[in-house]
Amino acid sequence: MKLKLDIDPNIVAMMAAEVAAGERAVTAAMREAGTGLKTAWRLQITGAGLRPRLANSIRSQNFPRSGESLDAATLVWSKAPVIVGAHDTGPLIRSKDGFWLAIPLPAAGKSLRGGRITPGEWERRRGLRLRFVYRRTGPSLLVAEGRLNTKGQAVVSRSKTGRGKVTAPIFLLVPQVKLPKRLDLARDVERAVDGVPGLIVANWVEVRSGL
Repeated sequence: MKLKLDIDPNIVAMMAAEVAAGERAVTAAMREAGTGLKTAWRLQITGAGLRPRLANSIRSQNFPRSGESLDAATLVWSKAPVIVGAHDTGPLIRSKDGFWLAIPLPAAGKSLRGGRITPGEWERRRGLRLRFVYRRTGPSLLVAEGRLNTKGQAVVSRSKTGRGKVTAPIFLLVPQVKLPKRLDLARDVERAVDGVPGLIVANWVEVRSGL
């Protein structure tokens, strides 16, 4: 006995249209999920009081870069992963050489490169020597002999009489620092992942309604 199966061309066309609709729906859903996660991470970073520049380090990329696919995906990442990761995990930071972490005080001023100034840069710029002061209770100090300018920063004293000269604390010295956890990036990831099926269904219905 011989059987012959004829497939209606209309059914083939419908199946092809359904696959195309699925590709568009999945691709659109992943793009929405990626954009949503990027926005959520950026808002979380600025909401934690961190700089907008750090928030703008969050980027996203969709795959495939062009076209549509049932295997579409999205990647969300930071161009400053170490900094963002530190605020996300709240790590314990120790000195690389096993000695002290120097935390600049207001009298230290800012680094020319932005951010915190180091003792070496401070001495080169100010023309003053830092002196170590050990304290049995509380952090030890690096201090300098000079005067405070109008910004409250220690500078060289030009007075021949010593008027206005002070011993200014410039850096606190601590063996380690526990960075507070200020972000919860995994929370937004879970929300984004949980929302993907609904986005696919919503986009599939929208695509099919337009067929």
